[in-house]
Amino acid sequence: MDKKKLVLLIGALIVAVGTAMVARSMFAGAAAPQAQAATVLPPEKKGPRILVAQRAMPAGTIINADALKYQEWPAELMQDAYYIDGETDMEALLGTVVRFPITAGQPVTKGALVAPGDRGFLAAALGAGMRAVTVPVSDQTGVAGFIFPGDRVDLVLTQTIDGDGGEKLNSAETILRNVRVLATDQSTTQEKNDKGETVVNVSRTVTLEVTPRIAEKVAVAQSIGTLSLSLRSLSETGGNLEEAIASGSVRIPANATPEQEEAILRQLASRPIDSRGSVTTGGDVSRFQRRTPPPKNTNRGDGLSGSGSGAVTPGAPAQPTGPTVRVSRGKDIEAVPVK
Repeated sequence: MDKKKLVLLIGALIVAVGTAMVARSMFAGAAAPQAQAATVLPPEKKGPRILVAQRAMPAGTIINADALKYQEWPAELMQDAYYIDGETDMEALLGTVVRFPITAGQPVTKGALVAPGDRGFLAAALGAGMRAVTVPVSDQTGVAGFIFPGDRVDLVLTQTIDGDGGEKLNSAETILRNVRVLATDQSTTQEKNDKGETVVNVSRTVTLEVTPRIAEKVAVAQSIGTLSLSLRSLSETGGNLEEAIASGSVRIPANATPEQEEAILRQLASRPIDSRGSVTTGGDVSRFQRRTPPPKNTNRGDGLSGSGSGAVTPGAPAQPTGPTVRVSRGKDIEAVPVK
């Protein structure tokens, strides 16, 4: 190889090595991470926590433990009427009554709740067009004290019908259903002991929410016999709604919104049912008891009518003496002497 070719080969080798080193440095510089200053965000400013409604509560709703909750609220939207966390005693709000409707998530203001003992408390607890009546109960007729404000009960009337011959008919009849309990012994809250456990006390009186017509029936029923309370299950509300819709007692407009339908059904569920329920007589319990009312004899031997009013029935035949047999001809019953 001549000298000239050797010089060209060495020069080409030097150029190749230089090009490789330049390329390597370029790639290494592109892959190196760029150091940048981290952006520091200002800490999120949290507002105070206030009481809001966990569910929609119509007027007259009795506040319980799961009706309200604390939620963060923007400081610029705060009002003096809000219940603020750390400044509110939740236990003191239990048993209060909603004065006007509150939607779910809406802040609860101090003017929206009425506390027991305040003026207009019971009137606020009543629904539109409803009345409050109080009935006496005992440990037997009041489910042994296990009825609390907000529960729903049925009213059972127990009475005894006497006949002229000393025969009696014992009967029990459900006269009202789905009646809301407003208070027990003038209390709208559940009493608790130091451990937070509910104290069961036997109530002497129970205040119920009824319509004006039902209030009259309750007053008459107390004079007829003994009223007992039968506690209803919470799961029966859906069945009552379906029964009312199927019977046509409630009609929902075809163009009603879901909110309107819910309001109609909620109002129906809160109404007491004034219809004749089941009837049980002594004959249904024991074979030695009567199943039908004892007959009333209008022609008594003393010349008095069977009503016991003391009026003399002119020309009334004398009651036969001695052994008799009662003969029934349709609706007429006649005492025939045995000869």
